[in-house]
Amino acid sequence: MGTMPSPHESPDLSTVWLRAFLEVARQGSFTVAARTLGWTQSAVSRQISSLESALGGATLFDRLPRGVRLTEAGRVLVPHAEAVVEALHGAGRELAALREVAGGRLRFGAFATADAALVPRALGAFRDRHPRVRVTREEGFTPGLLDRLTAGHLDLAVVSTTGGTPLEPYVLHHLLDESLYVAVPAAHPLADGGPVRLGRLADADWISGSARPEGTLLDAALRQGFRPRVAHVVAEWTAKQGYVAAGLGVTLVPALAAESVRPDVALLPVLDEGAPARAVYAATVRGREPAPAVEAFVGALREAARRIPG
Repeated sequence: MGTMPSPHESPDLSTVWLRAFLEVARQGSFTVAARTLGWTQSAVSRQISSLESALGGATLFDRLPRGVRLTEAGRVLVPHAEAVVEALHGAGRELAALREVAGGRLRFGAFATADAALVPRALGAFRDRHPRVRVTREEGFTPGLLDRLTAGHLDLAVVSTTGGTPLEPYVLHHLLDESLYVAVPAAHPLADGGPVRLGRLADADWISGSARPEGTLLDAALRQGFRPRVAHVVAEWTAKQGYVAAGLGVTLVPALAAESVRPDVALLPVLDEGAPARAVYAATVRGREPAPAVEAFVGALREAARRIPG
C-alpha cells in the first residue's frame, strides 16, 4: 500500500489518472468513458483506483446500478483536474506554436549601419511570415551586443568583424562581405572618377567615429600604407554625411549604408586588394539551444543581404 500524503504535502498525481477521471465524470459511466478514450473498462477502473489511492483513499464516484455519480470529493476535484489538464494542453499548444514559429519571442540586436537597410528589410519579411512572434530589438556596437548575447539577454546579434572582436565563442551565420566606399562632396575632383585607391586621399582630412583608425573602417587606409589624418570625430552616420557635404573632409561608408547617402555626397568604390573591409554575421551562442524563431530570422537576414550592393 502507498503512504498517505500528509495534510501539508501535495500528492503526486498522474495526468493519465486525471484524464480518466474527467472522462468518467463527463460520461457518468466507466463503460462509455472507456469507449471514448479507446481503453478497456478495466483500464479505466485501474486509473480511477490509483487516483483515489493517491488522494488518501477518497472515493471519487458512487457506483450506481446504472453508471456512476460524483461524490463530494469527486466534485471538489473536478475544477482542479480541469485546470491541470487545460494547463498542460496550453503548454502543448504554445510549444507547437514555437516549433512552427507561430508564437514565442525573438530578441535581437544589430550594429547601427545594419539598421539602414539590412535589418528593416529582414524584419519586414519576418513579420509578414510570423506575425505572432514578439520581437524586441536593440542597437549597439558589436562588443556590447556580444556581451548581451552571452548574458542571455539576446537570442541573436547582427555583428561585424570591424574592431577585431573575438568571434570564436559564437556560432556565426555569414550574411555578407562588405565592400567600402569613400564619401566625398559632390563637387570633389574625384567625384566622377570611378573606383579609387585610398592612397589618392592620403592628404585629405578624414571624418571618423574614432580619433584612432585602428579597429575602425579606416584600417583599410592602414592596409594601403598611410595613416589618415582624422580631422573630425563624428559617431552618427547622418552627421558624417553633413560634414562631408560641407567640404570638411571625407569618410568611409560601408555597403550597408550606401543606399542612404544624401544627394550632395558622392560615393566612390574603394579598390583594396586585401580582404573585404568587414564580414557581417548573425551570431548565436555556441552550445545554447536557439529560440525557434532564430533560424527563420537568419533566413530573412540572408534574403535581405542578397539585395545589398556588394
